[in-house]
Amino acid sequence: MLNVKDIIKSIQNKEFNAIYLLHGEEPYYIDKITALIQENALEEQERDFNQTVVYGKDLDLIALLGQLKQYPMMAERQLVILKEAQDIKDWTAIEPYLSNPVATTVFVICHKHKKADTRKKYVKANQQSKGILFESKKLYENQLDGWVNSFLKQKDFYISPKASTLLIEAIGSDLSRLAAELEKLTIVLQKGTTINEIHIEENIGISKDYNPFELANAIAKRDIEKSFKIISYFEKNPKAAHITMLIPNIYNLFERLMKIHFMNIRDANQLQSALKVNFYVAKEMMQAMQIYKPKKIAANISLLHEYDLKSKGVNRGSASDADLLRELVYQLTH
Repeated sequence: MLNVKDIIKSIQNKEFNAIYLLHGEEPYYIDKITALIQENALEEQERDFNQTVVYGKDLDLIALLGQLKQYPMMAERQLVILKEAQDIKDWTAIEPYLSNPVATTVFVICHKHKKADTRKKYVKANQQSKGILFESKKLYENQLDGWVNSFLKQKDFYISPKASTLLIEAIGSDLSRLAAELEKLTIVLQKGTTINEIHIEENIGISKDYNPFELANAIAKRDIEKSFKIISYFEKNPKAAHITMLIPNIYNLFERLMKIHFMNIRDANQLQSALKVNFYVAKEMMQAMQIYKPKKIAANISLLHEYDLKSKGVNRGSASDADLLRELVYQLTH
């Protein structure tokens, strides 16, 4: 099975397969490969007559089959893109085509947000014809830092460990959003720049001092004063972070600390390797281990479950989001 780099290289070399079945939970690479095929399969003047985009919901598969079998008009090939393929329930009508496609048609199937059932006949038919089957998997948390660094390195940029962590903590694992924000930075900054927290604050709008990562970091250090300052900032700037996002973020801190306590880890270098995180994060975790012992961590995890329910209206009373967070932080750190 080809990986994304191999697929991209072949497309850039104008080497096209008859069928691309792109599926999986992470839409970023599905969109990237599809856009690259659109850019390279046809010249701009050929697209009006030789590029067709259809959508899975309420699609007439017989009509699609007719389109797939057409020959290109004054071009080497035609391009047919099927979007939202996950909405198709019955593939029977085009299964024979998938096992024996027309050589002059490039057929791209975009099956986003979930994995295609590889037991289905249409997937097996695609494999029978040696069509490309690519699964775009969600990255794990410990893979995101490497992805950010790799993305920027390809564009001759670098990023500090703290800046990378700040960006990931604020945006999460949505690669499309991460890529969009990183693209902004590569446009406004000079090549060769090492991106830091100031760059992120000035160009993306994520405060280097008042963000979910810094709140969790303050709690990890048992810095109540700083924690309350950050909560006050969120109270005045409600769009910066919502309690339903902050509590899971704090939960992740204590869940990770509990795991580390039962690992045979002696220093930050070992922890960095074991968790596949940057050294900055590993160092912070090692310090937090000395502050929070397993018994307190277990109590905090239980407390976080309780306040997660409160944040969603269960036995909440009249407390504001900021009041709930202050109560929670006080109890977590005492």
